Amino acid sequence: MGLPRILAINPGSTSTKIAYFEGDRECWRDTQRYDIDVLKNFSNIIEQEGFRLEEIKRALRAHGTKLEDIDAFVGRGGLLHPIPAGTYRINDLMLEEMRACKYGVHASNLGAILAHRLAKEAGGKPCFIVDPVVVDELCDEARISGFPEIERKSIFHALNQKATARRVAKELGKKYDELRLVVAHLGGGISVGAHLYGKVVDVNNALDGEGPFSPERSGTLPAGQLVNYCYSGKVTLDEMLKKLVGQGGMVAHLGTNDVREVEKRIAAGDKKAELVYNAMAYQVAKAIAEYSAVLSGQVDAIVITGSIAYSDRFVDLVTRRVSFIAPIFVYPGEDEMLALAQGALRVLTGEEEAKEYAY
Repeated sequence: MGLPRILAINPGSTSTKIAYFEGDRECWRDTQRYDIDVLKNFSNIIEQEGFRLEEIKRALRAHGTKLEDIDAFVGRGGLLHPIPAGTYRINDLMLEEMRACKYGVHASNLGAILAHRLAKEAGGKPCFIVDPVVVDELCDEARISGFPEIERKSIFHALNQKATARRVAKELGKKYDELRLVVAHLGGGISVGAHLYGKVVDVNNALDGEGPFSPERSGTLPAGQLVNYCYSGKVTLDEMLKKLVGQGGMVAHLGTNDVREVEKRIAAGDKKAELVYNAMAYQVAKAIAEYSAVLSGQVDAIVITGSIAYSDRFVDLVTRRVSFIAPIFVYPGEDEMLALAQGALRVLTGEEEAKEYAY
């Protein structure tokens, strides 16, 4: 019998990425981008299910891949209640909550729905999600804030953080659950996590903008000044939330969320752009050191990943401040498709047991 054939599905707000794997070898990939005017015909993201399903089938036909020949389907995990890391079998409860958007509206909710539909049409094949953003392995101390009404939450780039942690473990000749790591995912949002023997015991809530400011998020702010601004009458609740996530951070300072554009401005002598850029790297370095303290300074490796990790300049600014802590591994980008396929593969080969989503 050959290697398991896996189709990975990753829906975005205006696109769907699919990739076909044999084992963990990618055979082909297709990125479907949708016209905004077409998407306006649907009242919400879940109503796009049938449309996106047909587009995926069209891509399969174009690549000469028969649905019934695929052994397993894996979708990007969406917004569920907090769960431990792992590969989860898609079940009725998960589908019900995804369709109802019980825990929030996001395109990734379609990942499980589309994977399940395709698996059913392929003859009832296995279907999974892997390490959704709601993975929660926080230690008890990490949940406590200084405000009893507010508990810290674990919402971060779990799929990529876990995948790169396993990758560095392989390079070190160790198992992931034998290591103490700090992983920094640097993208539109930034998350920095302390990985203790296979669990992310502390991490900033990257969805709400906690932690370092990023290209699109404000990051942690001075509490008193923030409260005063909220009650100043200058902004509505909706406007304030957008300032924190989407319109905060680098884009608020410089009008762009593109690090490459900022680097061009710096090269042209823009001192403000240089200061903001350096400040973002400074805050990332502070966060890495902060999460190193969670591990009592006993860190086997620091991992830097995400789209900003392609920037040698930014990575250098961070590493020069934290290289004293531990060896640094840099894995640019976030190969979510491979991470999804590897999660399914671990179950199909018996390396990992699939988890059941339940209350």
